[in-house]
Amino acid sequence: MQYLYLLAGFIILLLSGEFLVKGGVALARKFRISTRVVGVTIVSFGTSAPELVVSVNAALTGHPAISIGNVIGSNISNIALVLGLVAIFLPVPVRRKSVRIDWPIMMVATILFYLFILNGNLQFFEGLTFIVLLMGFVSWSIYNSRRENYIVGKRAEKPRYPFPVAIIMIVLSSAGLMLGADWLVKGASGVARAFGVSEHAISVSVIALGTSIPELATSIVAAIRKQMDISIGNIIGSNLFNLWGILGITSMVRTIPVESSVIQFDVFWLLGISLLLFVFILPFKGSRITRFEGVVFIVIYAVYIYLVFRK
Repeated sequence: MQYLYLLAGFIILLLSGEFLVKGGVALARKFRISTRVVGVTIVSFGTSAPELVVSVNAALTGHPAISIGNVIGSNISNIALVLGLVAIFLPVPVRRKSVRIDWPIMMVATILFYLFILNGNLQFFEGLTFIVLLMGFVSWSIYNSRRENYIVGKRAEKPRYPFPVAIIMIVLSSAGLMLGADWLVKGASGVARAFGVSEHAISVSVIALGTSIPELATSIVAAIRKQMDISIGNIIGSNLFNLWGILGITSMVRTIPVESSVIQFDVFWLLGISLLLFVFILPFKGSRITRFEGVVFIVIYAVYIYLVFRK
């Protein structure tokens, strides 16, 4: 049964990722905002929906280790695994604003998260701070993109789908991503528990991988359709939403205790991989993440997972 969940979940995720990209591009053209901003906001929020469901449910049912581990593991796999695989499939061009704006904001979110958990928990007001910062970033991104398009007089492309259809596509595909990720996690968790794996190891590996599959599916679809701004924007935006949105909402619902192993081990891997991403997307202009760099990411991810299960 676990293997059927795995297969069905994977198929649903691929189909949902296809419709999310189409709906996101249509929405970008409708409101005259860049596909990069759509990737960082709308698409990344949709692909992060599974993490939100898993984290809130874990906190409410008394499994905070899964809540924190899911987010950290997802952010690590988004960069090292998802972006690595996408780069191997098709080298990823990097826009200047991804280097100058998106990555620094993601790094600030990661460092702020580290500072907040040093006392061993995430509390209501820390979660509220995350939510306020996220809302400010999204509002600024959309406003700035529309303003720049207006200043340069960029001609608006006609959306492929009407506005109501684009909204329906985004909502339904987000729901499909949640369902597909849920089935994938059920199947993967069942297999992992059969081998006696710890809750923390499951959360940062199996569950995190399962909830990161939407980002993988969406990014590959975006790459195939030459919407590369959505591809890398989706990954950076998803990491930002995971930290500020998901942990923000979850810690406002219930204080989340943080294990010492997370503070002393997992967060440093996340910080290191995030810094490596910055090295790979330099220089500011004309950069791309190559196939070789994609392989480096995959190897690093494999080492991290090995060390998690070895602990």
